Amino acid sequence: MSPELATILMFVFMLVGIGVGIPVASVLMGAAMTIGWYMIGEGVFFILLSAAFGAMRNEVLIALPLFIFMGSMLQASGIAERLFANLRVLLGPVRGGVGMVVVLVCVLLAATTGIIGTAVIVMGLVALPSMLKLGYSKPLATGIVCAAGSLGILIPPSIMLILYGLFAGVSIVRLFVAAVIPGLLMAGLYIAYTGIRCYFQPHLGPPLPMEERQKMSPAAFCQLIASLLPITALIFAVLGTILLGIATPTEAAAAGALGSMIICARKLNWKTLKEAAGETMAASATVLWLVVGAVMFTAVFMKIGGGEVVSEFVLGLGGSPAAILAMLMLILFILGQLICWVGILLIMAPIMTPLVIELGFDPVWFALLVCVNLNISMLTPPYAYSIFYLKQVSPPEVSLMDMYRGVAPFILLQIISLLLIIFFPQIALWLPNLIM
Repeated sequence: MSPELATILMFVFMLVGIGVGIPVASVLMGAAMTIGWYMIGEGVFFILLSAAFGAMRNEVLIALPLFIFMGSMLQASGIAERLFANLRVLLGPVRGGVGMVVVLVCVLLAATTGIIGTAVIVMGLVALPSMLKLGYSKPLATGIVCAAGSLGILIPPSIMLILYGLFAGVSIVRLFVAAVIPGLLMAGLYIAYTGIRCYFQPHLGPPLPMEERQKMSPAAFCQLIASLLPITALIFAVLGTILLGIATPTEAAAAGALGSMIICARKLNWKTLKEAAGETMAASATVLWLVVGAVMFTAVFMKIGGGEVVSEFVLGLGGSPAAILAMLMLILFILGQLICWVGILLIMAPIMTPLVIELGFDPVWFALLVCVNLNISMLTPPYAYSIFYLKQVSPPEVSLMDMYRGVAPFILLQIISLLLIIFFPQIALWLPNLIM
């Protein structure tokens, strides 16, 4: 069997297996074992075991359960509820102000957890009922929560960036620095859209009624600062120490896990700790099992010459680098509708990175394009994780159709963010070039 046919069969095997409902990790392992055994023989089992043990020995992966645990503890601490209540006093009198507060709180949560579920669930429990009570449009309210909550997968310390850096061989610290401005850009677009639309259509996002408005008194200001201090300290303990070169991502994740327990001290008991540990174990096992399947798939894929086949095919199309980049972005967007983002990232990152370097693109810049592209899949069916998380905690009067209608404008804003980073690479590269 030629390397070209084997490459095609591996991808067909993977897509068909996922399409019939087999778990992604099992499909990746099965494709690697089946095609690898046919092409390589019994030596494939040594390759598979070496790849699996190599992934297990990687210290960077220790950061994943630590960040997930940190998110679970913050969810139990009630800090997001306090932030929302205090910022609501500041922006509540503005049209669409409560929606803007949701985005701000989600940005702060994103900068401390690195995952998507925490912000969506907390804001779905706290902010969504508040917005609906004020008379917010259901689609707008749910769209804000889903879109802002998905920032946790992009703004560092992001699990997506950790996995990308690990599998593509790109500096994780550099990726963290590069993702700061794109993440804030997306948050800024969400706030601007909410404010502008509610200004011209106040019935979609009315301000707080007069009887609920409070002046920013010294006491209210002190409460706001008191709610900001713990999460600011946690952001510095995690993200600040990484950017300043004080700690590695793994060390910072450990510091963040300890810091989240300190923040949750008032509510820390055996039940809370057990629930956080259980959530961490379940989520970590899912992701790490995918990692093992992906490294097996990638090891066999590269061994049979699949990397060269893909590179020669793409370069042989004869298009300009810009046209090839557009094709890669389209492929990632389509895959985002078919496969979960973890599988896409772990399979495509090691394949695409050498190709884009050969085309002359900056690998850090391309990494941010990939991550922003995959962020779109958080809002688009069938793998719309934000919508699934929100549906679990939303009031019964909110339907899935409300959520699908609500996320549509924010998907457009995500695409605009992607295009801005493509046409203005310094959005992603200016800060890492300045700091590093």
